[in-house]
Amino acid sequence: MIIAFVNQKGGVGKTTLALHIASEFAKGGKRVTLIDADPQGSALDWSQLRHHCNYPRRFSVIGLPRETLHLEVPDIARSNDHVVIDGPPRVTALTRSAILASDLVMIPVQPSAFDVWASEEIVDLVKEARIFKPTIRAAFIANRVVVGTIIGRALRTPLRRLDIATLDTEVCQRVVFAECSSSGRLACELDKNSLAAQEMALLAEEIRGLVP
Repeated sequence: MIIAFVNQKGGVGKTTLALHIASEFAKGGKRVTLIDADPQGSALDWSQLRHHCNYPRRFSVIGLPRETLHLEVPDIARSNDHVVIDGPPRVTALTRSAILASDLVMIPVQPSAFDVWASEEIVDLVKEARIFKPTIRAAFIANRVVVGTIIGRALRTPLRRLDIATLDTEVCQRVVFAECSSSGRLACELDKNSLAAQEMALLAEEIRGLVP
């Protein structure tokens, strides 16, 4: 499976989701490569920090912020069970290439009207890509939902009109995810029984069910 996390709005948690899903997919000895297609290189920075701290490698991370991504990813996929793409924060030719390279496009959305509006452009790109690759699937992820509120559920109503499904699993705003970014670790490593780790495991399971 080739899965891309994209949204034209920065700060929606693409990198955190991509890293955790890559880790979940790598369980059981699966070969997984995460492609950092964001010129900012946050996933690469996380991987380098992890290496310097001598934490075990769960999956490979490579930087490939190029507009030819859709031409290069198939070769990478042939030597992996799964490829996860951490997309750029803006709608660019690179974003188009990441979408076209994918079997599944995940669109993280924070529960705000601004995020819903920003997602419309990505939805248009998915529809455009389907002209060339009709098998591309896509779904929204309610991310950074504030714990104890109904705002995540309320997000589903405005997203419904965009004709792309929203996953049942919601990922909440949790301090542990900020700690993951700064420590080179994952939620399951900081506390395998934490709600953050459980949410990511549930999310990975739901994503697996989207592509045969």
